[in-house]
Amino acid sequence: MRRRILFILTLPLMLAGVIMAAAPAALAQSPHFVSAGGTVNTDGSLTVNFKEAGLGNNQLIHYAATANASATYVCVNKGGANPSAGNKTTVSGPVSAEGTFNSGKNGNITASLTLTPPPPPPPPGFACPPGQKGPQLAQVSYTSVSLTDTTNNIAAPIAGTFSACVLPNVRGACD
Repeated sequence: MRRRILFILTLPLMLAGVIMAAAPAALAQSPHFVSAGGTVNTDGSLTVNFKEAGLGNNQLIHYAATANASATYVCVNKGGANPSAGNKTTVSGPVSAEGTFNSGKNGNITASLTLTPPPPPPPPGFACPPGQKGPQLAQVSYTSVSLTDTTNNIAAPIAGTFSACVLPNVRGACD
């Protein structure tokens, strides 16, 4: 009789222990982006900031950020101006950045990846005349920005167009 009562009393405690032990594993199987956004930096690069949760403890997660980018390069004369429309070239194409981060003991990752604009074409494709500096990045624009957790195959599209004039003090550079 005592054994039966003891079994009846300990059975719920054992079941609760199994449920509690399985709970972290269930949470680790639900990765999701909490936030993702972008900011154009003063050098024309785009920093993609993000937070992902539900990853499990101490997991290495690989990320890829991609975008379509357009960059305008100019020549700048000694007077601090872009003297003519002929001294500009625009380069467009896909850009990307990748990184691997550890989720630590809380199962979250808060990190960033930085996309750089496409480079100017090398001479003779685009060259500045003697006495002018360049090519210098004047304007940049990023569209179709996306972030992917490639480990768990989860994507976070980042809405909007991210644009900036990188040479605001150079006359004619961002016209």
